[in-house]
Amino acid sequence: MQKFLIEVPHDEDVISCIQAVQIFLTSGSHFLRNADWGCRDGDHKAWLVVEVNSKEEARKILPPAYRADAKIVGLNKFTVAEIDEEMKNYHRQG
Repeated sequence: MQKFLIEVPHDEDVISCIQAVQIFLTSGSHFLRNADWGCRDGDHKAWLVVEVNSKEEARKILPPAYRADAKIVGLNKFTVAEIDEEMKNYHRQG
């Protein structure tokens, strides 16, 4: 499984915020109920971190009305050894 960050924007007006949060909270999805929101800080988006098999599987977690505008990013971690190897490869090519 891979880890994905899902960013879900919605309109800035109060009713859009209320509707988005209500849809997420009442969806029955553990993922959606645990979303983090930026609305109170003026950033009208929800964020979720999920572990699924693909970007498409991550997108399917979302309510249909929010899927098209969602940004889904595959996340990874780096080790010092990996970065050292990348730096060596970079210097060999340059």
